[in-house]
Amino acid sequence: MLKSALFLKDLIIYSALMSPKKKETEAPALTKAGAKTFQKEIYRYFREHGRVLPWRISHNPYHILVSEIMLQQTQVQRVLGKYELFLKKFPDFHSLALAPLRTILEEWNGLGYNRRAIALKNIAQIVVQEYCGILPCSAETLTTLPGIGKATAAAIAAFAFQKPTVFIETNIRRVFIHRFFSDRINIRDAEILPLVEKTLDISNPREWYYALMDYGVMLKDICENPNRKSAHYKKQSPFQGSGRQIRGRILRALTFQSPVSENEILQQLQLSPEKLNAALSQLLKEGFIRKEKNSFLIA
Repeated sequence: MLKSALFLKDLIIYSALMSPKKKETEAPALTKAGAKTFQKEIYRYFREHGRVLPWRISHNPYHILVSEIMLQQTQVQRVLGKYELFLKKFPDFHSLALAPLRTILEEWNGLGYNRRAIALKNIAQIVVQEYCGILPCSAETLTTLPGIGKATAAAIAAFAFQKPTVFIETNIRRVFIHRFFSDRINIRDAEILPLVEKTLDISNPREWYYALMDYGVMLKDICENPNRKSAHYKKQSPFQGSGRQIRGRILRALTFQSPVSENEILQQLQLSPEKLNAALSQLLKEGFIRKEKNSFLIA
């Protein structure tokens, strides 16, 4: 395994050195033959080192939707610890639509970005009420659902319905920057998307995107992260002590012992009154919690 990784690293470095240099404003040229060569390189790595993940085994649109929402801004290892347990508790759109938010948050606990749990419940309710429990296959329609942007909609369409959509996520971006923009900085996604489209395996977009993602994961492990050259690259702000962390702590407290008074939350979490009031106001605004008399509970 080590030898193959070292060989692959040498091959990647050699390919980068042999690539012709381009002016900073010049878009990379890509012939059909070049696209085929690129596909073969990515698929060769995937066939030997591709990850086996539970959502990749399933073709159930609901399962794939859950995985894509969970994977937004959350590492694969953390999702692996929750994904199958979540599906066991809520096996379909109907069960999720009917579940109390508090029960959903209990299963979601540990994944972070809790508004995604509300989005999933709202999506389930819309799918049941407006689409007879069947997830729409159109990426355009999927973007009308809560918490689903263009990239997530395109990914769901590709993975659940084999639609040849074009999208970028962090691992895919890393592959294209490394391969086609090695001598550039401030690369915009608008420059990458045409290359994603030209290299897309339209006969099997599902497997192709899985292959690209796994190649991108490998690149992160063996070289300096190419995504730092992206114009969209941002360092994640510290989580410790952030408003997001405080809101998460409040939600956990209410999930397992609501209703709780403001004073009880203050004593339990050891927060300043100012930070607590700001967090409670945000949670009320986002629909996570409601207030009854002098106590708070999950909405």
